[in-house]
This record gives sequence, structure tokens and C-alpha cells, in this order.
Amino acid sequence: MENFTADVGGWIRQYQDLIEVFVLVFLTLLASWIAGRVLDRLEKRIAATRTVYDDAVLYAARQPLIWLILLLGLSHAAEIAGRDTEVELFELIAPMRTLGVIILVGMFAWRAVRFVEERIISPEFSEQPVDATTATAIGKLVRLSILITAVITAAQTLGFSIAGLLAMGGVGGIAIGFAARDLLANFFGALMIYMDRPFAVGEWVRSPDRNIEGTVEEIGWRLTRIRTFDRRPLYVPNSIFTQIALENPGRMSNRRIFETVGVRYADIDALPKILEDVRTMLIEHPGIAQDRIQMVNFDSFGASSLDFMVYAFTKTTVWAEFHVVKEDVLFKIAAIIAGHGGQIAFPTRTLHLDSMPADGAADAVEATHTTDQGEKSA
Repeated sequence: MENFTADVGGWIRQYQDLIEVFVLVFLTLLASWIAGRVLDRLEKRIAATRTVYDDAVLYAARQPLIWLILLLGLSHAAEIAGRDTEVELFELIAPMRTLGVIILVGMFAWRAVRFVEERIISPEFSEQPVDATTATAIGKLVRLSILITAVITAAQTLGFSIAGLLAMGGVGGIAIGFAARDLLANFFGALMIYMDRPFAVGEWVRSPDRNIEGTVEEIGWRLTRIRTFDRRPLYVPNSIFTQIALENPGRMSNRRIFETVGVRYADIDALPKILEDVRTMLIEHPGIAQDRIQMVNFDSFGASSLDFMVYAFTKTTVWAEFHVVKEDVLFKIAAIIAGHGGQIAFPTRTLHLDSMPADGAADAVEATHTTDQGEKSA
């Protein structure tokens, strides 16, 4: 019995490292499996709430946490396996483990910021959605800060001098600045867009200076993507927006109806009543804004008509709804004119014939015929 115990003890001492590696790998895989099951249960409970941030933490932690368990367990197992060896490769395990932890922590923070950015702008996940442009700008700045912090920390972990890197960056930044002027101009153009907010994602913009018109789809650090009305993507460098005048029709408070309507000269006696009824119609119309100026006035003596202008503003700013209101207003104006026995004028020509002596009647008819034919030919 003593010999058997001694043999077993010797065998265990001989294969102690192998047994430790096996146990550690087994426990690592078991811990990763348990972590996955725990996260699945947490996900079911958290899904019942409408809070964005707990969802973000769970979503961001799922993959990095499992990879972190595997990284720590397997790296320690590798250290045990190379404990009694002199191979230099095993000396890199500790710094590589630290580097992996930094990457996984940065990955967790990056995924969490991305998740929150996507959810807080959606009415489905947030009762008071944040403006998409603001959320995108803040999200990009936070992710850029995470990336820079992770790179600096990783460089310091690998033995690089941070002071030297910063000094080199200061000297090289001047050369890079001259070489990348357009890139920097676009970057600062994006900052001006985020600060001044002349437009936001989803708004309709147009420029009278350039052939730019459409709906903003994305505001990047270098380019802004605009979807034109013929559904083509238009990529505009952000520096352009610091040099041009830009209209934002999506932020208008009302849309304007400005039309000129003409009636016949024969309807001049009915024109005052027509104008009065049109004014009343605009006041009573549910689609016309009553807090804006309204003008219905006889405007000019046209070549073939008595022209009056109709000037008013609609309550809606939606393009399709505006045209529905405008169409209804024009039909009502036409009905008012017809109700007073008038007609909407169109270009006409009146021919006056002077009386002629009897002996010259034939010549007059022939002359009139000739003149009429000449006008038609002309």
C-alpha cells in the first residue's frame, strides 16, 4: 500500500503541471458557459424594462465578458505549461494578457456607447427621443475618446514612451496639418454643423448657391450624405457648408400660397363681391393659418383680365398636405367666381370694324380678311 501511494504521489508530481493545466482549462470553459447562461437569464428580465442603459450594459458585456474569462484562464494555463521552460515566447504571455484586457474593456465601452446612441434616438425605446444629430456627434466624440485612451494605454503597456509619442505627434502634427488641409477643413466643418445645427438628419435642405437639395441622411466627420428627390445619394464635403448659403425648408413655420387670378373685364362690377367672398373663405378655411397675414386685393389691369392676388399661409408645412390645402383653396375661388356669374379669364382678342361707305364695303371686307389672315400667319 505504501508503494502504491508513493507511486501515485510520484506520478502526480511528475504530471502536476499537466493536471493543473487541464483543471484550469476545464474550469475556464465551465465559467464561460455559466456566464453565458447567466447573461441569457438577465436578458429575459431586463427585456421587460424600457430602460436603455441596462440593455446597453448587457449587450456590450456579453462577448467581451466571455472572451475575458477565456483570455484569463487560458493565459494562466499557458504560464503553468511554460513554468519550467526557458522559451522566451512564454515571457510575452503577461503583457499580451494585459493588452487583451485593455482591448476587451475598450470593446465593451465602444459597444455600450453605440447601443445607447442607436436607442436614444428611437421613439420605440425612448419616451423622449434625442435629436439624431446631437446623439451622433456625442457618440462619435465618446468613441474617439475611448479609442485614443485604449491606444495610449496599450502603447504604455507594451513599453513605448508616451512622452516621446506625444512629442513626436506635436512635431509631426504640423506636417500632417499642411498635408491634410482639406481633411481638417471637413472635420472642422462637421464640428460647425454639430455646434450651429443648421440642419439635422432627416431634414430637407437646399442651397441657392449650389445644386444641392434633398434630405439629410447622415452627417459624418468628412462628408454629409444627402438623398436627392430623384433618390440619388449626394456626398457633400462638410467644408462646403461653411462657404455657402443654406436653406432649411423643414424648419419653416408655415407654407405660403401666393397666386394671381384673373377674371374677365365684363365681370368688373362683380369683382368687389368676389374679393369679399374670397377673403371670407380664407378666414373660415380650416387649413389656413389665421395668425399670418392674408391679402386678397385687385392687383392690375391685365392684357385680357382683371387680376387679383391671393396671399395666405397654410397651417401645415408638410409638402403633400400643403398641396391638398392649396388645391382646395383654388377650387373654392373658382366656385366663388362662378357663383357671381363671372368667369376666369384667358387670353382673348377682339376685332373692331369701323363703318365704311357702301361703295367701299367690299374693299373693307377684303381688307379685313387680308389683315386677319396676316395676323394669323404672323
